[in-house]
Amino acid sequence: MAETCTFCGIVAGEIPAEIVYSDEHVVAFLDISQATRGHTLVVPREHCRDLTDIGPDRAGLLMRGAVHTAAVLRRALEPGGMNIWHATGPTAWQTVFHFHLHLLPRYSSEDLRQAWTHRELPLSSLSPLADHIRTAAVS
Repeated sequence: MAETCTFCGIVAGEIPAEIVYSDEHVVAFLDISQATRGHTLVVPREHCRDLTDIGPDRAGLLMRGAVHTAAVLRRALEPGGMNIWHATGPTAWQTVFHFHLHLLPRYSSEDLRQAWTHRELPLSSLSPLADHIRTAAVS
């Protein structure tokens, strides 16, 4: 457990939380801030900082738990839709540095604000960026 990690404390049962699902790999609990009714966090039991730290195997197990939890939320709360959200790093608004997914049941298109502005670019303008990313992938 990371010494000051709130989510490790929840996983260990040392910090109270309203747990709605758990298995040997993940714990899902209601977010204390409730951005929407049923806003749930899904965290791995094993501490990892963010998306670059979780690794593909743990990420797969976490996603399996998130899919199960989303189905339970849908059955229990009957939302019109659901968002899944993750932030890696302070610039992306990560505030707790233990990997987690937010499941946000949606009851209206107005209950959350969109986090980014859509601006469609010509595909050709994306080529230099794609080349740069592909180059980093092979090095």
